Amino acid sequence: MKFYSLNDYLHDTFGEKVYKIALDGGFTCPNRDGTLGTKGCIFCSGAGSGEFAGSRGDSVSIQIEKGKELLKDKVKSGKYIAYFQAFTNTYAPVERLRQLYEEAIECPDIAALSIATRPDCLPKEVLSLLEEMNRIKPVWVELGLQTIHARTAAYIRRGYPLSVYDEAVKKLKEIGVQVIVHVILGLPGESEEEMKETASYVGKSGADGIKLQLLHVLEGTDLEKEYREGRCRVMEMEEYADLVADCIALLPERMVIHRMTGDGDKKTLIAPKWSADKKRVLNALHRAIKEKERNRNSQGISLFGMSDGGKERNTDEKRKQEVEGV
Repeated sequence: MKFYSLNDYLHDTFGEKVYKIALDGGFTCPNRDGTLGTKGCIFCSGAGSGEFAGSRGDSVSIQIEKGKELLKDKVKSGKYIAYFQAFTNTYAPVERLRQLYEEAIECPDIAALSIATRPDCLPKEVLSLLEEMNRIKPVWVELGLQTIHARTAAYIRRGYPLSVYDEAVKKLKEIGVQVIVHVILGLPGESEEEMKETASYVGKSGADGIKLQLLHVLEGTDLEKEYREGRCRVMEMEEYADLVADCIALLPERMVIHRMTGDGDKKTLIAPKWSADKKRVLNALHRAIKEKERNRNSQGISLFGMSDGGKERNTDEKRKQEVEGV
């Protein structure tokens, strides 16, 4: 098995493993404050996907110190990544963003800044700030794409078209920051082929990394109601592992695989329950990837479907027109 894991990337970049400290900067989201809607995405929890982040009642500095304390038995080097995780972390006046980002990167133990956001929340002044921060310490921007398919995007209430994602990646790469894309596998109504189309598109979009996220149902979300009423299903573990292996095979060889599954809060996890057993899930994922590699090697085929994310642009444009209904 050989793909470019996050651990490999961290060792190549920092010389050792570096752990993320998840932060809550006190943000909201245009999908919650009435700008686009008030309910958020259908799968999003009340914590804005920040169940494992620090408390927004604490300053960024205090959250970092508390995060370091939780990780003290794992971290030997004292290097960390400040991860603004909860809600939309570029959705605020630039003066406030500057204050929060600077407070994080001024900590000598912070090696990089990772910022989770939406592609439609990157105005010019925010991009300028990100470029400035990136000159001080490396900046990663994590974009919540989830799917390239317009039908599914409308169902989950994403709130922006695929073209906005494309433009965001272009602008972020122009200022030199790393781009990581979140994709959810198992969204209601999508076939495995459609999910693989999303992974392939991300691989060719110019992104540096990808997070493959299992659809899981959390208590209190609108997705919970859909699930309980039988309008959506969750994947079985072996089914999911096989799909992840197929998706990885479609990605550029040097694209960083930041995640292959999801970490739902066990206290609010409705389904699938198997996802809570992380060791078992990771073992299944590695088995599936190894099996795919063996099969491909026996046929003289590379594990990866491409080695250069810039290939097949004409095919990309055609696919974009199809999924956007052009």
